[in-house]
Amino acid sequence: MKILIVEDDLSLSDVLAFTLHRAGYDVITAYDGINALQLFETENPDLIVLDLNLPRLDGLAVCRQIRSQDQTPIIILSVRGGDEAVVKGLEYGADDYVVKPFSPTQLVARIKAVSRRAGVTTTANVLVLPGLDFDRSRNEVRHHDDDEIVHLTPLEAKLLETLMLHAGQVLAGDMLITAVWGAEGGDKTMLKQLVYRLRTKIDSDSSPGKPTSSLIETIPGIGYSLTEKG
Repeated sequence: MKILIVEDDLSLSDVLAFTLHRAGYDVITAYDGINALQLFETENPDLIVLDLNLPRLDGLAVCRQIRSQDQTPIIILSVRGGDEAVVKGLEYGADDYVVKPFSPTQLVARIKAVSRRAGVTTTANVLVLPGLDFDRSRNEVRHHDDDEIVHLTPLEAKLLETLMLHAGQVLAGDMLITAVWGAEGGDKTMLKQLVYRLRTKIDSDSSPGKPTSSLIETIPGIGYSLTEKG
């Protein structure tokens, strides 16, 4: 597995590279945002560890540009640990957010967790989870167990796409609202109703009298998470 470390602090970059090498990863390093994008194109890394405060091009801009063309997992590093900073990083497409200072072994654990969550694969316009395919071009879901195809509304499709791209990760309700409706629309009641409608379409067995285990888990007081197993 090849990891791109983007960190302008040379001492920290060296420590992270050494730690990840010892953990069995191939490592390449960049020290500014422009170089990071160049190495992303030429080296095709499997995962990116990305600092926010970078020269030439900041980390959020790098994250947004990469996410516009590819779903390579991204872990953001930052000294900013408030909820607003974390949500903003996730909105730009990051898969995880690690606040400085942190131990290198903690980062290794987060890399392993993100790698496991990256069970979502992209084939053209199709997102795939165990048990479920989502065709973004048609707004259709296909269940693997019975090949049933279910059509989604545009809002349901946007919500499912956001959840699948962050499978196994807890997403804040406000972040999902922004992703689905934009900054000026939607609220928690509308989100709750949308989650309910989406569950009725993607949960494979909701027959009367049978226990239902939803793919979309409600995290009280925080938001929602798409389970990794379908």
